[in-house]
Amino acid sequence: MGDEAQLRELIGPAVEAAGVELWGIEYSAARRHALLRVFIDSRKGISVDDCARASRQISSVLDVEDPIVGEYTLEVSSPGADRALYTLAHYCQLAGSRIKLRLRLPYEGRKVFVGTLSGTEDDSVLLAVGDEEYVFPFEGIERANVVPEIDVSSAAGKQAD
Repeated sequence: MGDEAQLRELIGPAVEAAGVELWGIEYSAARRHALLRVFIDSRKGISVDDCARASRQISSVLDVEDPIVGEYTLEVSSPGADRALYTLAHYCQLAGSRIKLRLRLPYEGRKVFVGTLSGTEDDSVLLAVGDEEYVFPFEGIERANVVPEIDVSSAAGKQAD
């Protein structure tokens, strides 16, 4: 199998049964060993116990359905502050965030854009970069991640204490 959409459909209910939300899946197959990374999230954050519970649920489904041929490693974790955006819904949810996106094909001579996510329109992502607003078709985006913003003033204040 190895198709991320099929894996998402298969393990989504198991993740929900663990009491968390499926954020994203990354699957990569090597010659002898595959890696399945599952990112989970919840409004209250993710704990090690959440990861362990979701891992047990996912493992049970994968053991029964056996969608991955050969050996594989399952990793379950939080998407983190620099979370990847996997679905169009993620772009809607994270409107206002600063993101870095990489296009599949160059646009205006470049593939990488960093700016403020304005939201979505139909099947496109709106990104404000300086005074320009770009509209990128969702299917044309290879990868996008949130750029974590660090509050330097509060960090400096804590050091002074």
